[in-house]
Formats: sequence, structure tokens, C-alpha cells
Amino acid sequence: MINLNGKKFRAKKNSENGEICGATIFHYFQDGEKIWGEYFGGKIEFGILAGRAKNGAIEFNYWHFCEKKFRAGCCVSTPEILANGKICLHEKWQWTAGEKGGGESIIEEI
Repeated sequence: MINLNGKKFRAKKNSENGEICGATIFHYFQDGEKIWGEYFGGKIEFGILAGRAKNGAIEFNYWHFCEKKFRAGCCVSTPEILANGKICLHEKWQWTAGEKGGGESIIEEI
């Protein structure tokens, strides 16, 4: 299992209907299979996420404020170890409040 505790990530790619961008920074914490974090930057005023590592992936829910509106969703992230040893997360997400639809994003450890 990959350990995300204390690691920071930056958005590299996102679907057009997503709200994170290259200015969005994620800070993760982990205790065993429990994973949580916070994120902000770009249009994201403040966001939190919580979930768990399961079967080689990370399942979590997220909540954030964007342009003074509340948004929420769920996501499954698949970790990849890059050649430089950094972690890359390939994400498939779905809005559950504030928007409709879903998409894919990639965030990389900084």
C-alpha cells in the first residue's frame, strides 16, 4: 500500500467540467487505510476529502467551496509510482452535490 501521509500534490490534468487546476494544491494524511486531506487554490476556496485505501485504489468523498458555492463528490484514485519515485494519482470522480456528471483528473506529488 502506498503511504500518502504528509505528501502534497498539484493538479496536472482535469476534465472540462472539473474545478481543480494547476494552482490547486492537495495535502494528504494517512493512518493505515484511512486517508484524509485538504485542498485549495485556483477557483477552490477550501476543500476537504476523506476516504480509505482499498484493493490498490483510494476511495473517497470530497467537499469544497468554489466561487462561493458548495460542491461535493466521490472519487476513486489509482496510484502510480513515476520513474522519479513520486506518486501520481489517476482519478475518476462524480459530482454528488452542486453539479452533475463526472470526469477524470490526474494529480502529481510535488
